[in-house]
Amino acid sequence: MASSTETIVEEESPVDSGALVPEEQPSKSLWDRLKAGISRNVFVLSIVSLFTDVSSEMIVPVRILFLVLVLHTPLTIAGLIEGVAESTASLLKIISGNMSNKVSNRKPLIAAGYGVANLVKPLLAIVTAWPLALGFIFLDRVGKGLRGSPRDALMADSTPREYMGKAFGFHRSMDTLGAAIGPLLTFVILLATMGDLRAVFAWTAVPGILATIIVVLFVREKRKTSSEELAGNVDAGTAKIEEAAKKEAAPARVPPSALGIRFWLLVSVSSVFALGNSSDAFIFLRSAGLEQSIVLVPLMYFGYNFVYALFATPLGALSDRFGRIPVLLSGYAVFALVYAGWAVATLAWNAWALFLLYGVYAAATEGVAKAYVADLVPKSVRGSAMGWFNGLTGLMALPANIIGGWLWTVAGPSATFTFGAWAAGVAMALMIVWLPWLRRTPSVIDATQPGVA
Repeated sequence: MASSTETIVEEESPVDSGALVPEEQPSKSLWDRLKAGISRNVFVLSIVSLFTDVSSEMIVPVRILFLVLVLHTPLTIAGLIEGVAESTASLLKIISGNMSNKVSNRKPLIAAGYGVANLVKPLLAIVTAWPLALGFIFLDRVGKGLRGSPRDALMADSTPREYMGKAFGFHRSMDTLGAAIGPLLTFVILLATMGDLRAVFAWTAVPGILATIIVVLFVREKRKTSSEELAGNVDAGTAKIEEAAKKEAAPARVPPSALGIRFWLLVSVSSVFALGNSSDAFIFLRSAGLEQSIVLVPLMYFGYNFVYALFATPLGALSDRFGRIPVLLSGYAVFALVYAGWAVATLAWNAWALFLLYGVYAAATEGVAKAYVADLVPKSVRGSAMGWFNGLTGLMALPANIIGGWLWTVAGPSATFTFGAWAAGVAMALMIVWLPWLRRTPSVIDATQPGVA
């Protein structure tokens, strides 16, 4: 056909498009099989995330305590601070995702994001009033919003498609290993300093600076030619789409419609789920009440992060083998079970068991969902796709926290967690109803609209 529009016919896949089974390879050693699909950039960015999460998660269990007990912030204001900060980060994820499509090098955005967040957290140690604390927390979330989508897009670009779930799972494992170490360090610092919360913030400087140095020195990115991009990690159908798209001038902005119906169905399901996934601060409060001890909450959080880190890589690899949808549905089901458990829990050991099971949910959803986003759109628009996905699902944190806090106030903690379990059930039902569209490999694709499915 002489026109620039090309019709591509692909066969129906018996499983969802996330199930990508690598071709048979000669027998490899265990080490070769373990590192397969983990590129240099994925490994380096995973180490960066490990150190950053050590820094970030050192303060997560105690930030609300610092705001309320030390700075005497009204509880409603403290909750608003968390919600506004997360919403700002989510909006920036959309903006930074689109920005990353327009630049030839995503590394400056990633480095700036990590640098801002890691350098501002230690400054909380010197604040004396909550408005200044709000400003520092806001800047921390700005850094997170700036780096997240470009980092995810760079990782997807650096990974063969058949290993996408494993790569994102590995990143989540390393990230969460840092999240497990952070609360342990907080526990040790509090014991050593007789409960000095400011000392915790000050010590976040060490892992934070290490993370920033590593991303500046060791992340490598080059602008690829069209032939190099096509020879990388796309299948035959997507390669033809990319080749046709490269012949056109690169768009200044990727319209949302170009990302395709399957992408937006996934975003819709994830957003409904996120509406019931309120802040973990509610879980900390619930668990502290069951255990009758605030000091033990960081140890429970460590258990959650340890399980998360342990299972994220194998569950990501499982999604490469059997598909993203079965793993995501399983994760949503575990979440519903956990939240229903917190709604009825009455004993201290219930909190410990629920925290461990909560780690399984996180391992089955966060990395796998991002791998599925990478599956659904061509390489040229991954930055925008990651931005919209991270941003819109993250924006749900504000209404989720408002609803969770209101239910807690008027009907007690059980109502907050019952609502979360209900939202997860609705998300599962939507994914099952939309399964024919989510699983279907498109039979006709317009090459001038990459990502339309």
